[in-house]
Amino acid sequence: MLEAIGVIERGSRQIALVVDAGDRLLGTVTDGDVRRGILRGVQMDSPVSAIMNRQPRTIGPGASREQELAVMRELQINQLPVVDSEGRVIALETLGELLRSARLGNWVVLMAGGLGTRLRPLTDDTPKPMLPVGGRPLLETIIESFVAQGFSRFFVAVNYKADLFKAHFGDGASLGVSIEYLEEDRRLGTAGALGLLPERPNASLVVMNADLLTSVNFRQLLAFHEAHKAWGTMCVREYSLVIPYGVARLSHHRLEGIEEKPSHQLFVNGGIYALRPDCLDLVRPGVALDMTTLFNKLVESGRETAAFPVHEYWLDIGQVDDLERARSEFARVFSR
Repeated sequence: MLEAIGVIERGSRQIALVVDAGDRLLGTVTDGDVRRGILRGVQMDSPVSAIMNRQPRTIGPGASREQELAVMRELQINQLPVVDSEGRVIALETLGELLRSARLGNWVVLMAGGLGTRLRPLTDDTPKPMLPVGGRPLLETIIESFVAQGFSRFFVAVNYKADLFKAHFGDGASLGVSIEYLEEDRRLGTAGALGLLPERPNASLVVMNADLLTSVNFRQLLAFHEAHKAWGTMCVREYSLVIPYGVARLSHHRLEGIEEKPSHQLFVNGGIYALRPDCLDLVRPGVALDMTTLFNKLVESGRETAAFPVHEYWLDIGQVDDLERARSEFARVFSR
């Protein structure tokens, strides 16, 4: 499974083809297959057969371009293996290039209004998202990651030292995008700034904390979000919690066993979200609101929510050690 993830991340087509020694197609693995496997608890060292699609749709070499496109549109897939009469892979047709060249209408909201208290004294004069990582402000790397994936309209929620953001990015023209600022006159939490948007978006928007360094594919996040018809989708990270003691298993007064230093696998909030425009009805302008509260409201009201597991590089830059790690790992991760 880990090897398949590597193939997907290194390639431009977002799929791994599993073949036998004669190049006959045995199955396919997409990003969605990986994330569904993670949610089921499949371990990274499991055989790829644990997550692969054993009956992928294929097409013969004689099919026209129109036929290939019709199949992909009908099945809502972005990749279509081409196999010969013996089942050997001879090509892979994909919509990837078309998708990458197209501009998306989805807005991006970046939450950059925090004080960065845990990074003092570095943040005494510079807001955390403006601290340099890889030779430029962290927020610039975040925006360029979105731009490379076709996003072009950004809103940056600012409070602490807001003028520094405006002086550096302006209206976004230097990056070939539009940047507008949501100015908080007081701290509004991780979701409250959404109430400052000038109008209702026409499509789902991506919201992200501006202190994250990540290689997440935001297009895949939106595709996952739409496929599950979710009102809100939260990126989640696996987190291993080890209890450093022998844990007693009891039945009333009876000791039934002891498990030494057990480990529990949990999913934690990754600070990246996809939201339907209707979610803004739950945000009151000028009223503080955390994203966790917003998602709890969605769950309690019976609206569909989803979890998007992140297996890509992800680092929350909360403390000085995290910042140093980001700086040391930047070239290795983002030069690929």
